[in-house]
Amino acid sequence: MPRIDGPRLAPKSGRTKQLVVFLHGLGADGDDLIALGQEWRDWLPDAAFVAPHAPDPCEGAPMGRQWFPLTLRDPAEFWRGVTYAAPALDSFLDAELLRHGLDASHLALVGFSQGAMMALHVGLRRRSQVAAIVGFSGLLVMEHGKGPESLTTGTATRPPIFLTHGDSDEVLPVEMFFYSKEALASAEIACQWHLSAGMGHGIDGEALRQAGLFLTQSFGLPYPA
Repeated sequence: MPRIDGPRLAPKSGRTKQLVVFLHGLGADGDDLIALGQEWRDWLPDAAFVAPHAPDPCEGAPMGRQWFPLTLRDPAEFWRGVTYAAPALDSFLDAELLRHGLDASHLALVGFSQGAMMALHVGLRRRSQVAAIVGFSGLLVMEHGKGPESLTTGTATRPPIFLTHGDSDEVLPVEMFFYSKEALASAEIACQWHLSAGMGHGIDGEALRQAGLFLTQSFGLPYPA
């Protein structure tokens, strides 16, 4: 099993009471998302942030990484991919929680694109429920050939989830967002969501703001002044 690591951002307060793990997209690395922690530090002063680099090099992006190969030509590759990458991510999360002396109720997973697929897959299957999952421009991956009913038996916990997507996403079409939130609803898994008008495959300011507010709520913190 490959070991993963990446850049970190210490809590603003100097005391770690929550852990936010960023999971980057295909062809990027942990440096691509760790700066998002700076945007949320005032609202989450006791949160430590970490953005692990995915374990595998990305073909076509020499400096980038990938959680799994993705061609968008084979529907089965999504399920093969998330199940392949899950053990390394699970091991990393266990080690990070131990490092900070926290349990899963103080952990949030925040993923973009392929990283959102990983956040949703792993977050719903952890033995102990995480505090929150945020998925930017991603997809809830279902076992190939199965529908939302597979979530009933295939998941271990039901943490609060926030999904956001651009309605002009040219990489992962917005239909994937609607598919994901409707599948979660069918499985009776709570999901808040935001659709960014005119946004492509990226994260705009409003999506970032709403995701930050969702994390404060999920961690039981006061609404930011």
